[in-house]
Amino acid sequence: MQTENWQEIEEAKKAAIEVLLHNAHGPYHGLPRTAGWGYPEPYTRDLMFSILGIAVSDNRKLMDSIRRVLETLAKNQTERGHIPSLVHDNDDRGASDTTPLFLLGVGIFRKKTGEHNFLQDAVAKALTWMEYQSPSDRYLVAQQPTSDWRDEQWVTGYGLFVNTLVYSYLRILGQDERADMFHREMSRFTITGGTIHHHVHEGLVVKHKPYYAFWSYKIHSSERFDLLGNSLAILSGIASPSRADDMVSWIEEECSAMKERGELALDLPPNFFPYINPEDPDWHPRYSKYNRPGEYHNGGIWPFICGFYVAALVAAKRYSLAKEKLLALTHCIKITNAEKLSFGFNEWLKAQDGKPMGQNWQTWSAALYLYAAKCVEDKKTPFFDEIRCKIKESKIDK
Repeated sequence: MQTENWQEIEEAKKAAIEVLLHNAHGPYHGLPRTAGWGYPEPYTRDLMFSILGIAVSDNRKLMDSIRRVLETLAKNQTERGHIPSLVHDNDDRGASDTTPLFLLGVGIFRKKTGEHNFLQDAVAKALTWMEYQSPSDRYLVAQQPTSDWRDEQWVTGYGLFVNTLVYSYLRILGQDERADMFHREMSRFTITGGTIHHHVHEGLVVKHKPYYAFWSYKIHSSERFDLLGNSLAILSGIASPSRADDMVSWIEEECSAMKERGELALDLPPNFFPYINPEDPDWHPRYSKYNRPGEYHNGGIWPFICGFYVAALVAAKRYSLAKEKLLALTHCIKITNAEKLSFGFNEWLKAQDGKPMGQNWQTWSAALYLYAAKCVEDKKTPFFDEIRCKIKESKIDK
């Protein structure tokens, strides 16, 4: 990468820190804001994701703010162990991803600070809660539609994203025996036959796909591609190195095809594809207003998820491509719908034209940019490197 490109990345990193410091103190009990202006509330999932970028920033003020977030979540945890969707509101319940994100966040915080028993009682309760989320009383957990970060999209039963979080927190918290058993059950997300859904891949369906299904439950499943869930599958080592490499190649080929069809304007992958269209069987009437093709959860480009993708490229040892995508992400986070901002760190952008559609100065957009840049610079994936190493040491490969 050329010197001027690295200078551009350094400027973006400084801007990301500025965003996080600006958002570190909000109007709700002094807890961090989710976005600079539009979202003053402390949303649990956004702030838990931001731990990755904060941890690699080595900024003491930011680490202190995230400590307070974790401690407040522990205080607002329900009697049975569930973590609320808003850090300060223990009545805002029902999310499928907040409890696993809390467990992963505490694990990362412990690794960073060396406080190995940090929030131990809350962790124990949360682990018990998660065990009860398995309908089969085994390892994979299930969820209700619109209960994870996709509040406008249906994920039924065993969702890939939430289960990659579960596997990751099991590893980082040292629950290796359960993680080994969990890993063996992940084949549920591999679609190898059965009904070919022509509306999904428009004639390009293959029986043995390199990626993991969006969700699966009994005889039902969705073969659409979830960028966040599959990036976490690569980062955590659920996907083998060969599968990770094949998956990256498939993603890039699909994105090239989407650009040729006018479905994608930027050099970054959408969060979800192929987009769900009104004529598809998995279309819901509400999508016509809130989740149109190429927008929001139905294929919008989310900078925080692209940060995970860059990190996944590093985990897959696709270092040159990781640099390319980091530079593309650097250009993406500059896009703003406010004239006075040099960096927008917008929430999400429309896939077909790259127009910013969400809130500027989004906390997780800034934090995951910092994490992605650190991964590319060091050719390592902090915290996830250790998780992947555990797979080599486990009984899975013995």
